[in-house]
Amino acid sequence: MTSQNPDPLEENITGLEPGGGVPPGETPPAEAQTSMTQGHDEGGPKRWVPWLWLSLILGFALIVAVMFFVYAGSLVFG
Repeated sequence: MTSQNPDPLEENITGLEPGGGVPPGETPPAEAQTSMTQGHDEGGPKRWVPWLWLSLILGFALIVAVMFFVYAGSLVFG
């Protein structure tokens, strides 16, 4: 089964050599050519934010632990 080429201008594409190769200078560069930053910085949260969350979690865990010790003490020393 043969089918026709859907692109009738395939023979007229600029930059292609007869064997289908591309001559030097026709392809884009392998790396970006920017030397300055583009737009805003992609930084993470401030340095104090993880410490705040860690302090809040540890503080909550400490309060729960103290509540258990007080409850256990009231059962033992009632």
